[in-house]
Order: sequence, then structure tokens, then C-alpha cells
Amino acid sequence: MGCSLLREAGYEAKGGQIIDATLIPVPIQRNSREENQKIKQGELPEAWREQPHKLSQKDRDARWTKKNGQNHFGYKNHINIDAKHGFIRRYSITEASVHDSQALGAVLDPDNGGDEVWADSAYRDEQVEVGLEALGHSSQIHERAYRNRPLTEEQKASNRKKSKTRAKVEHVFGSWVMTMGGKLVRAVGLARVQAQLGFKNLVYNLKRYVFWQQKSRSQSRVQCV
Repeated sequence: MGCSLLREAGYEAKGGQIIDATLIPVPIQRNSREENQKIKQGELPEAWREQPHKLSQKDRDARWTKKNGQNHFGYKNHINIDAKHGFIRRYSITEASVHDSQALGAVLDPDNGGDEVWADSAYRDEQVEVGLEALGHSSQIHERAYRNRPLTEEQKASNRKKSKTRAKVEHVFGSWVMTMGGKLVRAVGLARVQAQLGFKNLVYNLKRYVFWQQKSRSQSRVQCV
């Protein structure tokens, strides 16, 4: 469901916002080094121009990235859920190589009734902190350890406290894996991936809406008794 419909149904964005991103894998492209170099430069390999059927199967938008020591090929789905109801309020689809913090501005929700913003340490950056403060937000982004600057016990305790709220966003990705066919997308190109993931985000909101409606009816029956 879209944000306007959610508001009309009484589910306004409240409680602050939780932001996270997840990698979206796509089938790996079997290209030569020369072909990959052309793609990175925004050019089309000459051999592909003469083979339209081959070209239609080539994903020129997906990119490689490394996470936890492993290489991943595909895209990222950056999402924002409200802490109160857990609906996806905003999202942005990018190639996998885009750093999480670079999409923060695209997914911030100005309509959320709360000031707090939760995110993991990947979003921790001095400019981000200054920007959030300037916009009137209260940063609840996890502290990050640096080389020769480990987290203090106080910072670790603060992160654990923040995690209790931030963990709610994992319900979205968990639902994708357990009930919505996983994260793999077999579309070719950013536009098609955006369309598929947009529908998946919408379906998640519909499922979430059914959850809240059923919970509301259950509570009403208990009160009537």
C-alpha cells in the first residue's frame, strides 16, 4: 500500500524511522574484461551492437561490491520503515556498489511524526550527523569502531539499546526470504529491477496492513467480551 492510502487508513508514520539496505543479487554476467571495462565507462561493447538478442540479456547497470569479505553482484534496496507500524514508507533502488549512506537522503521521510532516525554503523558519518541535526532529526545511528579506536563500553551499551528498535527493519528482509521467494531478482537492468522490487515492497506493506487489521479486530473482540 502507498503512504497516502496508509495515512487514510489511520496508519500515519510515527515513532521515528528505521533505515537499512539489503543486497539484491541478480544472475552473474559472463563478460570479458574488455566488455566490463566498456560497461564501466558507460559504453556499449561493439560486438553487442550486432547481437540485439544477446544485448537484451546483458545487465549493464548491476555492479559488484564486497561485504564481509565476500563479493556480491547486483543491486541494493534501501528502505525506510516507521518504528510504530513497520510499513515501508520510502525506498530507493541502486546498484550494489552505492554505499548505504549515499542513499540516506533519498529515503528520509519528512512526514514521520517522530524525530529519531535509527540505522546501523554503515551510515555513521560526520556529514550525516550534521545533516540530520540540521533537519531536526535525532540521530540514533550506531557508533562505529575505527582502527586503533575501539568502541568504549558506554558506546557498546548505547548500540545494544539502539539495536532493540533498529532490529525491526530485519522483519522486512526476513519476510522476503521466508514468504516472498527470497531476494534474487531475475530481471535485467535497473528499470526492471526497480519495478520488481517496487511491487515486492508494496506486497510487504499489504501483508503488514492485513496483520494490523487482524490485530485490531482481535483486540476489539476481546474488549467486547
